[in-house]
Amino acid sequence: MEVWTGFLVGLFGSLHCVGMCGPIAIALPIFGESKLNIIAGRLLYNFGRIITYSIMGALFGMLGNRVVLFGLQQNVSILIGVIILLYVITPRKIKAKLSELSLYKSVTNFIKLNFAKLISKRTNKSLFTIGLLNGILPCGFVYVGIAGAISTGDAINGALYMALFGLGTTPIIFATSLLGKVISFNLRSKINKLIPAFAALLAILFILRGLNLGIPYISPHFEYPTATQNQNIDSCH
Repeated sequence: MEVWTGFLVGLFGSLHCVGMCGPIAIALPIFGESKLNIIAGRLLYNFGRIITYSIMGALFGMLGNRVVLFGLQQNVSILIGVIILLYVITPRKIKAKLSELSLYKSVTNFIKLNFAKLISKRTNKSLFTIGLLNGILPCGFVYVGIAGAISTGDAINGALYMALFGLGTTPIIFATSLLGKVISFNLRSKINKLIPAFAALLAILFILRGLNLGIPYISPHFEYPTATQNQNIDSCH
């Protein structure tokens, strides 16, 4: 997956953020009378999210490096696409049951508890920390971004991919944090209905990429490490 596509995935998929992270952005405290201070606080919140996404991208990019080394990139790309499609067609009742798993609930409860404490502090530092925590909040859309980071096959590119992903989500999250109260619930519901279609399209792109059809940007040919390259890599250990 080309690194620059991370921004597009974040930008077009950020409609999902209105429904998922919108309530958090709306709940961010406003303190001080300076508009500049309010804007700075919202930017710090988004910067915190981007940092967390970047760290996650680097970690999963390293995993992707192993995938490329062993020549499994095609298979993994197809598998990611299939998993995304399965998630899209999974009934809501089953997804609700998954959200009741103890590990999932433990993570979300920990984050919500800290959100409440940080919001009460009403400082720019607390807004930045809220952004950091928001980045690890369980979210199917973020998992799609992580899948893209894995497919880059490199820690640096994975970090850059997720940084661009976070940057792509920033405009709508920033706007929601300032104007969220004027966005109706019905509008947010309509926006959320578009997410499955976008996720399905992204899944198809992952599958096409894995099929190695030689189509520029969509399904380019994979270049695997040669035997000589593998020997050089082994000699470094």
